[in-house]
Amino acid sequence: MFKLHDRLAADTVLVHPLTLCQLLCMNNRVWPWLILVPARPDVTELHHLPPGDRAVLMEEIAQASALLDRMFRPDKLNVAGIGNVVPQLHVHVVARRRDDPAWPNPVWGSGIAEPYDPADLNSLVLRLRDALGT
Repeated sequence: MFKLHDRLAADTVLVHPLTLCQLLCMNNRVWPWLILVPARPDVTELHHLPPGDRAVLMEEIAQASALLDRMFRPDKLNVAGIGNVVPQLHVHVVARRRDDPAWPNPVWGSGIAEPYDPADLNSLVLRLRDALGT
């Protein structure tokens, strides 16, 4: 049975379940940041997914990327599946700007984090849901 890793549950809020993934919003107002987690138990690596699920994951990454691109018009989108801290397979999609505090370096390990005010996080999640058409 699928269960979201405790660290992801603590750091994110659910935007919407997609066909394969739970679409999450990272609670860090510095960057528009989505995380996709395939709702499959005990999956830690991309190649652990069956081919059909891998194809769906790629489409959902593209969907999340397009969503951030439409909403935030970033200079660059960073897409990565790292998993050194959280072993559960998850993919980050982060909207970056040339003037952001970590540019041009990665956001991961930057130590730059600022949680949203709860009302602002709720507002963002509602905007994301609306943009998804949910």
